[in-house]
Amino acid sequence: METIIHAPLIVKVLGSLFVILFFNKLFNQLGLASILGTLVLAVWSGHSFRVIGAIAWGRIWSLDMFFLMGIIFQVVWLSAQMEKTGSMKELVFAVRARISQRHALAVLPAVIGLLPMPGGAIFSAPLVDDCDHDKSLPAILKTKINYWFRHIWEYWWPLYPGVLLARDLTGIPMSKFMALQISLSIFAVIAGYFFLLRGTGSTEIHEDAAAQAAKGDRFLKLVLPIIIVIGTYIVLKFICPDLARISEYLPMIIGLVIAMALLQFQRPLPVQEWRDILFSRKTIAMAAIVLFIRVYGAFLEARLPDGSLLMDSMRNELYAWGIPVVLVIMLVPFIAGFTSGLAIGFVGASFPIVMAVLGAHPSTRELMATTVLAYCSGYMGMILSPVHVCLIVSNQHFNTRLADSIVQLIKPALAMLSGGVLLYCAIRFV
Repeated sequence: METIIHAPLIVKVLGSLFVILFFNKLFNQLGLASILGTLVLAVWSGHSFRVIGAIAWGRIWSLDMFFLMGIIFQVVWLSAQMEKTGSMKELVFAVRARISQRHALAVLPAVIGLLPMPGGAIFSAPLVDDCDHDKSLPAILKTKINYWFRHIWEYWWPLYPGVLLARDLTGIPMSKFMALQISLSIFAVIAGYFFLLRGTGSTEIHEDAAAQAAKGDRFLKLVLPIIIVIGTYIVLKFICPDLARISEYLPMIIGLVIAMALLQFQRPLPVQEWRDILFSRKTIAMAAIVLFIRVYGAFLEARLPDGSLLMDSMRNELYAWGIPVVLVIMLVPFIAGFTSGLAIGFVGASFPIVMAVLGAHPSTRELMATTVLAYCSGYMGMILSPVHVCLIVSNQHFNTRLADSIVQLIKPALAMLSGGVLLYCAIRFV
């Protein structure tokens, strides 16, 4: 018993994640599994029940959580609105009239991925589903495609908070940072095509889709709600920074409201349709799951009973075990990404550690090589994380199992890690 109580923190964190995966697979109830995993982590870390309640309540009753819940609801509402008005099907038809089904499956979530939206995969999931015109593709394959291609930009796209924080912590100029990291996006596209898209069958353009698209609105008009959300976010983020100071989610919430209002003006829905959209049980259940997962994240960010930060203590454990520097550069971000499920989470937790490993004055070549490897490692940890909101909502939409999705994403993730290592070696030594 003493051995279990005093186990390394890495064991405790990974053990709590195993509890989430095990009970979700056993009962197919991710909300319940998340609560059990959170309790395991909290109690095993030594927190009293009073402190557990305080940490959980502090995360639930926060402004950021309020706005995050608002975005989750709005994204699902806008998605349902587009579906009920028929604009979502027409958008899919318009895309498929121009490119093949195989490519449309990747392009649609990639377009949504330009928007740094929490849980944005729930927006692209219905689009991917509609691309499967005759419902011949396995649900698990559509889950993986939606999830993977939703995330091909977050290595360098400057609207993502994780990218901005990584650039700030490394000190690399934004133009150089983007040029450096875009290689990872290229690797992600290649890995996604090789391991995911090749299993989708025919690459021919669907004739029915082309015929339908000819009758529908123009492509630009169909994607206008998405453009409005992205455009509003950019304008308010950089022209009205005070809004972002209240909450980083607020500019996006405003953009979503404008997009929904415009679509209602273009294609009005009756009150009964809106009642079905606004009070959907599926939407409420999904928001609850996101809430439980974020509470789990609060215990990863909280101080331990001895006053130390959990991530700092995990880093010290790795040092004590005599792990080589290159492995520390990979392992610390990977573990941070796997446990937090957030890009800004793994960057904020691991990059100060990685930069400290390099010393006070690293060479430009060493700094750039390390940045690529650390970011790639952390991002793959995040992609495989059972607490990543986008993976959760993708599984919810396609009714697939979380553990199965993670297992089947290991191959493309390993390919990405191999690409990151090769890029590290090319910059560092060649």
